[in-house]
Amino acid sequence: MTESDQWAKLERELRKEGITDSRVLDAMARVPRELFVPTECRAHALRNIPLPIGHGQTISQPLVVAMMTQALELTGTETILEVGTGSGYQCALLAELGRKVVSIERLEALATAARARLAKLGYSNVEVVIGDGTLGYPELAPYDAIIVTASTPTAPQPLLDQLADGGRIVVPVGSHSCQELILHTKRGGKFTTQRLGAVRFVPLIGEAGWQEREADLLFQEW
Repeated sequence: MTESDQWAKLERELRKEGITDSRVLDAMARVPRELFVPTECRAHALRNIPLPIGHGQTISQPLVVAMMTQALELTGTETILEVGTGSGYQCALLAELGRKVVSIERLEALATAARARLAKLGYSNVEVVIGDGTLGYPELAPYDAIIVTASTPTAPQPLLDQLADGGRIVVPVGSHSCQELILHTKRGGKFTTQRLGAVRFVPLIGEAGWQEREADLLFQEW
């Protein structure tokens, strides 16, 4: 099966699961997922499965990436905050769809590799920073959209505070055994909530998320 055939198959799967935003699908067709996974995983890059990227982290399955991205309803004018850079794949998609992306990664090795990868691919509207993503990045707030790519007990308050009025934040919330993808929309300082479905992510570690020792205990069965 050629790469084109693999993408066509994956696109059919995504559409069947409710991914209908043509901008999101077009961006996913443009961004080479195989360049964001280890060499030994590249043959599986266009399958609808999560893949390991090292340091105990994963790149989410394309359906979850597409679902989260579609939920943000990006038009191309937004300043976006991403919490959890990982390999940089989600960041690249956001860079295709928004005006400016700030991505925070706790692990220096991942941040450094993702920064280099994104620069090599020509993404000049991305800033990758190392830090505690649960605290956001107030220097460039407010953000029109925030995406959190790791699970947290509740949506971190600093992130909610840094969301612009009319903005949207998508975040996986719950325990190690039961997580749900939540979309919060901010209007007039208040939030409306939409539940998008069950998911499973690695823990978001930080001051306003899981504590590292706590996460190790809760997620040790993964």
